[in-house]
Amino acid sequence: MPASVLLVDDERFARTLYSDYLRGVGHDVQVAEDAPAALAALRARRFDVLITDIILPGADGLELLGQAKQLDPELEVIVITALDRVDPAVRAMKSGASDYLVKPVSSEPLLAAVQRCASTRALLAENKTLRAHLQLFETSQRLTATLDHEKLVPMALAALAAECGARACALLELGPGGVLALSGAHGASAEEAAAVRDALRAAGMPGEAGRVEGPELGGTWTVLPVQDGAVLVGAAAVAGEPAGEPLARAEFLCRQLGLALRAAGHFREVKHLAYVDDLTHLYNTRYLDVALDRELQSGRPFCVLFLDLDHLKAVNDQHGHLVGSRLLVEVGRVLKSCVREEDVVVRYGGDEYVALLVGIDSGMGLKVAERIRRSIEGHVFLAREGLRLHVTASIGLASCPEHTTEKAEVLDLADRAMYRGKRTTRNVVYVASRDLPPVPAR
Repeated sequence: MPASVLLVDDERFARTLYSDYLRGVGHDVQVAEDAPAALAALRARRFDVLITDIILPGADGLELLGQAKQLDPELEVIVITALDRVDPAVRAMKSGASDYLVKPVSSEPLLAAVQRCASTRALLAENKTLRAHLQLFETSQRLTATLDHEKLVPMALAALAAECGARACALLELGPGGVLALSGAHGASAEEAAAVRDALRAAGMPGEAGRVEGPELGGTWTVLPVQDGAVLVGAAAVAGEPAGEPLARAEFLCRQLGLALRAAGHFREVKHLAYVDDLTHLYNTRYLDVALDRELQSGRPFCVLFLDLDHLKAVNDQHGHLVGSRLLVEVGRVLKSCVREEDVVVRYGGDEYVALLVGIDSGMGLKVAERIRRSIEGHVFLAREGLRLHVTASIGLASCPEHTTEKAEVLDLADRAMYRGKRTTRNVVYVASRDLPPVPAR
């Protein structure tokens, strides 16, 4: 593949010979006899490859390498050195050079080195757009991680408006019978969003990017299909006419949004079977596994509370397992009342529960754990049934990244801390410590 090459050498014969080699296979070559001339050329235009001798008048090749990389960090550099000066070439490689050649340089190794550098440069240029898309995909990962449609839509619209620099946007989803229904709007009034909906219904479901306009819309809106693969999910409408890279990024985000919407839809359909405990209707351990993975990937701090009810066996023995089961359900409601909406409460099994507290450290987690402990201790359970039962709970706390960054270990440390409370006073909160003994097999 032809490349633009800047060749720097203070010897006229070398410049002529090497440039002839390179031009003979189609490369665009510009020559310079010293470092100042080379830097002037680099400031004037873009080159794919810089070839420079280690020894130059006025400044050596290593200095030129550093200055050239400041001008263009992705510039590919080949240094040429004499047989007895290999060490400087090795230092050049450590400073960012791509290759080095030892004089006398014949055509074959020179052309091969330039071809490698040109291929690398082309690949980096191609990947630049991909890297931008990957950054955008990280935004979409936050959307898909929620698995909550009501949170997903406003988050997605805010991200879409930011990517396009748009004042407003709206999302419409295909409902029953293929009718477009307004799911949400960002930066638009209810009247404006409704006008966009009506305009899209009149125009029909878009298979590709298009535009709608009119005075009731306040100008022109760009309409992008939202799809998961080949399956159309809906359409996103963006105020204005984004073009070029902003439009490409918006289209990419809409493809990811289609995936997120479908995932949220599937979650709504199967969560009672896959992720919800049959008795308490809290999340189960399968969802806990998903939620922990999500938080570990996000990099946010979080706390795990491992909770075990004290002396539940006495309740079962005195009142029967049906009453014990009803008590477990009510404990779940008390737990939910003590945490935020974004936190995750799980029935771990039997009379054990886990609370995943997102975005907080152990100090805040300890306050929440104490609130839960006091709430359970002070609650009168099954009062409507006339039983008026009292129970307490032992709670263990472990925090990420304070105690560990491993999923299995954060659960184990919280379990150990809880077990310490079970072996001592009960009705207590303990914070994890690595010197706590392992929990006996249940």
